[in-house]
This record gives sequence, C-alpha cells and structure tokens, in this order.
Amino acid sequence: MKLLSARAYARLPTEQANPRTRNIDTKSSAQIVRLIVAEDRLVPAAVARVERELALGVGALARTLASGGSVLLLGAGTSGRLAVLEAAECPPTFNTSARQIRAVIAGGKPSVFRAKEGAEDEPALGIKAVAGVRKGDTVIGVAASGVTPFVHAALAEAKRRGAATILVTSNGRPKGRHADIVIAPLVGPEVVTGSTRLKAGTAAKLVLNALTTGAMIRIGKVYDHWMVDLKPTSRKLRLRGERIVADLGRVTPARASALFRAADGSVKTAVVMARRSLSAAAARELLARSGGALRRALGGPR
Repeated sequence: MKLLSARAYARLPTEQANPRTRNIDTKSSAQIVRLIVAEDRLVPAAVARVERELALGVGALARTLASGGSVLLLGAGTSGRLAVLEAAECPPTFNTSARQIRAVIAGGKPSVFRAKEGAEDEPALGIKAVAGVRKGDTVIGVAASGVTPFVHAALAEAKRRGAATILVTSNGRPKGRHADIVIAPLVGPEVVTGSTRLKAGTAAKLVLNALTTGAMIRIGKVYDHWMVDLKPTSRKLRLRGERIVADLGRVTPARASALFRAADGSVKTAVVMARRSLSAAAARELLARSGGALRRALGGPR
C-alpha cells in the first residue's frame, strides 16, 4: 500500500479537529474531565451502529476456531497494544492455546512497552507477521486510521494465503480491498486532535471484546453466563471455578470444591460429574463425544 500524501492524511476522520474541545488547555481540571467523559459517551453508540459487521466478524472467528484454525490479531502503536491485550486475556478466560489466539505488534514485543511508531510504515513487517497464517485462519487488523501500511500489507498477504480478514478501524473509508469484513465505528474527532488512543482506542477495545467473547460463546466456551472453560491459574480463578461448579452442578460449595479438584480444575468435567453422577474419566469421555459442549453433554437446555 502506498503511503498517503500529507493532504490525504489530513483529511482522515481520525485527524480532524474537535470543535467541542477547542481551547481545552484553558479549562479547569473539572472542565477537562467533563469534556473527556462527554466525548467518551459517544463511543458505545458508534459501536452499536456496526452491530451487523460485528456479528459477521463473530461468525468468522467462530468458524475458524471450531474448525481448528487460529486467529491472529495485529496492529501498530495503541492498536497493536490492544491486539496484544486481547490475545493475552483469552487463555485464562477461555482456556485457549497460544496457537488458537495470538497477536503481533509492529516493531515486536519491545513496542508493547516503548513506542516504535515508525514500524507502522513498514509493509514488509506486516507480510512477515502473517508468515504462519494458513487457509481457514482469521486475521484481524486493528488500525484506527484505517491506512496503516503494516496492517494493510498483513491483511493483503493473509487474504492471498486463503485466510479470512477483518479490519477494525475508525475510518469509514479505508482504502484497499484486503478485508473481507470492515468494522468501522465512527467515533468522530478526538479530544486531543489525532490522539487515537482515546475514543478510537476505546471503540477498538469494545469491538475486540465483542468479537472474541462472541466467538467463544458460539463455540461452547460459555454456558448460561458462566465462563466454563476458564484456566484456574490463580486463587481468584480457582474460587470462581468452584462457584461455577456449585451453581451449574447444583451442589454445595464443599462438594463443588471436591469435584473441581477431582476434575483437575476443569469446570466442564466437574459439572458433568455433578449432574450426571459420573467419574472424572466418564465425564471427560461424555464431553468429548459432545464436542466439548457442556450444554450438549447435559442433554440440552438447563
């Protein structure tokens, strides 16, 4: 992708001045906060307007994960950090593997902690980022401006390799045809002109939350409103797992704790043990026959 001219770049929605925050530097702390909060209130409404595209994205991710493919999130700067954050939070919440959900930030791991802004202008880095992508995978590019060369080159290469491609942006007119699905909540100009870590960043986080969580629900990692595939890697998560087993297994907290231990920390296994009066081995076998879906293993609706 060719770099935009200075004039074209200045016309991007994410580069426009916000008339509501002119002279913000003359305001008191309370007034500044009031302005920032008022602008932030616009973000959920903007995300709500792209529900159709979000649903398409959820479907794409669910198909990829259900068929054994992997999801790669990538971006530069704030967008890249949000991609990394989303990928990092999936394993403890949904017990995904490092292969199922992963992320790449332009400039590599050091860029998570120290900005390396020039990396976003390197298409070669984007192509390298998707080197392991295959047909059946999904690549999600996050780019507030919608024109980041790193992201567009990655999406183009991923599409060439047969992967599904999604672009998350705050620019409603992204160039190129590299994304199968474009999710573009239009949040308007930022409080501080061009600082897309603000509203655009918040919108991207909301979109990524919906994409990953929606996909995990579709593939059976949520039962009712509980995260039944969590990985109990901390005391908080172990206690949460026991509460889930007590609720879904319809047993006392003490019994839930014992079942959870017997199931080696698997919520699904412990719930099946409780509800079907099975051993851990028999519960695992039933879950396997049910494709890992707890609702199916329990015989349908709760």
